[in-house]
Amino acid sequence: MNFKHLHYFWVVARSGGILKAGEQLHTTPQTLSGQIKLLEERLGRKLFRKSGRNLELTADGRTALGYADEIFSLGAELETALRQPDSGARVLDFRVGVADSVAKSVAYRLIEPAMDLAEPVRVIGSEGKFPDLLAQLALHRLDLVIADEPLTRRISVKAFNHALGTSSMSFFCAPALKSSLRGPFPQCLHGAPMLIQGAASSVRQQLDGWLAQQQIRPRIVGEFDDGALMTAFGREGRGVFMSPSVLEAETVAHYGVEVIGRSEELMEEFYAVSVERRITHPAVAAITQAARGRLFQA
Repeated sequence: MNFKHLHYFWVVARSGGILKAGEQLHTTPQTLSGQIKLLEERLGRKLFRKSGRNLELTADGRTALGYADEIFSLGAELETALRQPDSGARVLDFRVGVADSVAKSVAYRLIEPAMDLAEPVRVIGSEGKFPDLLAQLALHRLDLVIADEPLTRRISVKAFNHALGTSSMSFFCAPALKSSLRGPFPQCLHGAPMLIQGAASSVRQQLDGWLAQQQIRPRIVGEFDDGALMTAFGREGRGVFMSPSVLEAETVAHYGVEVIGRSEELMEEFYAVSVERRITHPAVAAITQAARGRLFQA
């Protein structure tokens, strides 16, 4: 593939048209059209279609644009890395993926030790579904994946689980909602509005069983894959929500909510998944040591 043709396509797609792209690239619309046509012939796919006087991406064009974004982003990273002054202190890139079911505050406290290494570290973070992040890990696009579940054999990725720790769960709500709850915990949850984690979350599966065992039927008013969004609704008094007890003090102080109860039967586990059986990456080592020695022990 001629990457000059790909670059022309990328600029046209991102600038919104041939004329604007021509101004940025200092070339004529005819030249751009010709180069993009050569790329389409090479790929055997149409990347643009006319929509009135404008161009819009085809489905294949959107796919190509996604790859082009990654290619030219990596190119920019390469240039930045090699243009750094050769002072002897290289910046260590640490690419970490966080499963979207992991609370953002937990993710920050887990990753934070990697930024305190003696050598300069640049954290490149991404969030997504656990299987998608594992695919990136298998392609060595990530150094580490942080999740609330371990890698299992049903996922054909050669990687290794490193247990970080566990936390019991605390239940929170806004002060106004707390005053309307009746009875002791956990019976006060019966009929109360509640915000819960999405079905894919490991702790959600535990919650369903725990509520059934306690014969408690809350009124589910929201279900969220994103814990931060769930907490935002809880802060506004929309329902009771639960979060790891290890973050209890932080949750109360930051969101102005109150603790209504805790359960040692509900446990959230946290794992670091890497392609290394024996950890050698300094940032991964810092994360695992700090989690086991400070965060979850506390």
